[in-house]
Amino acid sequence: MVKRIFDMVFAGLGLIALSPVLLVVALLIMVVDGGNPFFVQQRIGQNGRPFLLIKMKTMKPGPVSGKNDFEAGDTSRITPLGKMLRKTKLDELPQLINVLKGDMSLVGPRPEVKKWTMVYPEKWEIVHRVKPGITDNASIVFRNEEELLAGTMHPDSTYRNDILPQKLDMYTDYVYNRSFSGDMKIIFKTIKSVWLD
Repeated sequence: MVKRIFDMVFAGLGLIALSPVLLVVALLIMVVDGGNPFFVQQRIGQNGRPFLLIKMKTMKPGPVSGKNDFEAGDTSRITPLGKMLRKTKLDELPQLINVLKGDMSLVGPRPEVKKWTMVYPEKWEIVHRVKPGITDNASIVFRNEEELLAGTMHPDSTYRNDILPQKLDMYTDYVYNRSFSGDMKIIFKTIKSVWLD
């Protein structure tokens, strides 16, 4: 209950305080890249329930599907503006709406697309006991994940066999050892890694 109250208060205040930033970013995306400034994708949340995750658009539409789907290691469609938004994590700000809706928490395991939750299902069963979050320890450790995958010959295999198992270990550790003080430490570590490092 304390976590949910904190999530709602922080997300609400955050959206109010950052609304000018969100407006400017949305206008920049519409002017520079064109189209809808938001990217919405189905992810899997608590208890295996799908929900629509909201982010700022950072990619050009794919040539075949016309959608903004993203494959592991594919950085070819990320726009120059999108690259900056991803580096500063400003593209993640709309997820505060997901927090207010109750789909997500400020801190928790990052939600994945269904494709990857079908891999190592016994681990995901544990992970999905809690709400997914905007940030967690794995997000900090693998904040340059796209660059790591882009430098490999087989990004999908690297993600499945090397990166995802490490993430799942950190996710399950969070589930078993989560606490309010631990969440606060992760929030401060996230701010430090994005804005101070």
